[in-house]
Amino acid sequence: MVASRHYPDVRGRKKTCRKHQGEARVSGHLHGVVHNTRADPARVLEELKRQTLEQLGGLPGSLYGPIEDALKADSLKGDGRNHQFEDQAALWVLRQQQASHVMAFRQQIGQGFEAFRAPGAAVGGVGGSPLQLVGEQQLAFDLDGERLVELLEQRYQRPLEMVRARLQMLAQAMGAPEGVNPVGPYRLIKAFTSVYTEAQVTESLRVRLFRQYEQELAHLLGDMYARLNQVLATGGYGMATGVPPAGPARVAAEERRDRNTLDGVFDTVPHREAAASVPHDYQQGSYPPGPGQGSGYAGQGGAASQVEVAAMAAELAELRTQLHAWREGLIKTGGLPPGQQPQRTMAQRRELRVDEVVGMASLLQPEPPDAFARALAVSGRLGETIRDQLFDGARRLGFNPDQTCFSPEEDDAIDLVALLFDSLFRNHALQDRARRVYARLVMPYVKVALTDNAVFVKREHPARRLLDAITEACEGNDGETPQDRDLLERASDISQRIVSDYNEDLAVFELAHAELDAMLAQHRRRIELQEQRAAKATYGRERLGAARNQADQAVRERIADGKLTSAVADFISTPWRHHLVQVLLRENEDPKRRAQAMALGDALVMADKLAAENRGRELADQLLALQPIIIQCLSSSGLDESAAQHAMAGLVRALATPDKERADHPQPSAAEVEEDVAEERRRYLADDAAQGGHDPLLAERMRQLEPGDWLRLTSLQGETVAVKVAWFSPLTSRLLLVNRRGVRALVASAEELAVLAASGRLVVGAERTAFDEAMRQVRRHLDRVI
Repeated sequence: MVASRHYPDVRGRKKTCRKHQGEARVSGHLHGVVHNTRADPARVLEELKRQTLEQLGGLPGSLYGPIEDALKADSLKGDGRNHQFEDQAALWVLRQQQASHVMAFRQQIGQGFEAFRAPGAAVGGVGGSPLQLVGEQQLAFDLDGERLVELLEQRYQRPLEMVRARLQMLAQAMGAPEGVNPVGPYRLIKAFTSVYTEAQVTESLRVRLFRQYEQELAHLLGDMYARLNQVLATGGYGMATGVPPAGPARVAAEERRDRNTLDGVFDTVPHREAAASVPHDYQQGSYPPGPGQGSGYAGQGGAASQVEVAAMAAELAELRTQLHAWREGLIKTGGLPPGQQPQRTMAQRRELRVDEVVGMASLLQPEPPDAFARALAVSGRLGETIRDQLFDGARRLGFNPDQTCFSPEEDDAIDLVALLFDSLFRNHALQDRARRVYARLVMPYVKVALTDNAVFVKREHPARRLLDAITEACEGNDGETPQDRDLLERASDISQRIVSDYNEDLAVFELAHAELDAMLAQHRRRIELQEQRAAKATYGRERLGAARNQADQAVRERIADGKLTSAVADFISTPWRHHLVQVLLRENEDPKRRAQAMALGDALVMADKLAAENRGRELADQLLALQPIIIQCLSSSGLDESAAQHAMAGLVRALATPDKERADHPQPSAAEVEEDVAEERRRYLADDAAQGGHDPLLAERMRQLEPGDWLRLTSLQGETVAVKVAWFSPLTSRLLLVNRRGVRALVASAEELAVLAASGRLVVGAERTAFDEAMRQVRRHLDRVI
């Protein structure tokens, strides 16, 4: 029995919950709704409980069917896993207890609400001793549960913060101290693990249960948190009014950095997914369309809920707080030219309206993008160049730049576009020929940011999806193959079409994305095949290396036995070694063939010994018996029958002289590393990377990576590339990492990856899409500098 580690109590976490003073405002549009009258808190809490049980009440019973189907599929594959029948038997037992498991889970959820209503009473699961003795199985459930709690806290950070803030107001209305969030990840995972306290679950089945539970929650929680936030807001428990913001952006940044001790390795910035499952309509709600937006795009989704709008408003507000702090830092250090400083630092000037700035951008949009292409070559210069170009457009339209300035919202849009494009070029392997493609898109995306700031927080936005597709087409594309050249040409054509056709109508982006995505479908299939080829080639190299190592060891054992004639030593070191490698590669599963090949080496050593002792008759019998096998061995080295017979005759002549000189012979040297493998190791691994000194915890986390996980890998020269775990070696347990084009980037052990992570050159958690990854890097950059 061991001591159980309980999940971190969310009551002990200090979370900054942004309070909106009055009504939340993003780009001048209202998002928050605060009610003056409040419903009975007890009835609101009961409604929250009812809706939670309605959403989650079928768990964990609904997990068993998909797991059973997966086990059946695995058994049909015949992959030789011995635990499949044990898993099926354990799952059968769980299915017999499905009804009781569902009732126990519902009871745990209900107890969570009772514990929130009366935190002082020890009601189910949260009270009790902080340290108690549990079995190994329960400890494994607890550890897996902790990891899932952290993941869900990160994934649903925004809606959870809103729920917690509103539940705090609800608790105050009931006159009770704030308790544990009854619908938070901690409570949901605790309810799940409590169901299996007495069950007998195999290790592999436990992994499947957690994986399926995570998938079910991913389908349910977004909509559930949106519904619960809506219930609380409707009941009058919205964001409090009259409360100033909790603190500057630096506080929020420090809290994010301190949330996990492995933040530098495992990126804790969450995916920016929608707060609700209902698609957002960009032409309704609080994000108004641009002047020229038609109805073609509106039919793709319904109106956004108040909760979804509020969540996006909170995210945009956080981004802008960071941007303002960043700009203030630049002003203090003299990093901004006087003409580009915010209005509050300059003499009285009129703020330009959004439509005026959009008009300037439209004037500049069809002009050659040379200035932007040059700016993209130097990190940090794009924002300055955009402002210079817009000021030039203002002069041509009759505005005096000395008497006008950008509004804070316009400054935010310009800076976000500049940081976004800089991040794309800094963190993706974009070639020089792609720079002009992106340079053409700078002004159109400035216009998008000015008229529809949802592009920075909404993953389904057509302008965002198009930029992802263009990056997918251009990243790492050097135009070597005809298909690659076609992709580059199509991306260039589409960027030119956006320049010529975009006039505040997002349908242009949608149509362009559909065209490019159709072409990328074939590209993705080629990448998939490239990954498979890389895995097969790596596996073939490892099998060859393992066979050579075994053959070298066999040669060492026979040469080290004593002094041999040069003819026998040379035969063992060259033809016999090559023959043994071929047998190990081709017929490793046939023990008879392998034993026969090994026996040939022993027989040659014995023949040399017989010759040294002048035992001619026995030597002749030995050689006659070995002749067919020796000829076969020589033939496997590429000799035809005549050459093999000639080599056999030379071996017989050498053994026919008893007093032939015999000596010790050098041992075979270690196999040389192939040049391309050596090059990739020189690129990413320092000389001492494989010499120990790794963090065991980091190495264990690296072993938990799965095929499909994305990472960010930085070379010794400082170049960063997104890589994916494509394959695990069954021979060496090494991981194959490929880039976004399916090309092998590095093959390394978990220990070597741990060394890279400890040195800051490997980060787990790259986003799947380029725009998501770029925005993640923008946030991290702002966190570091403010």
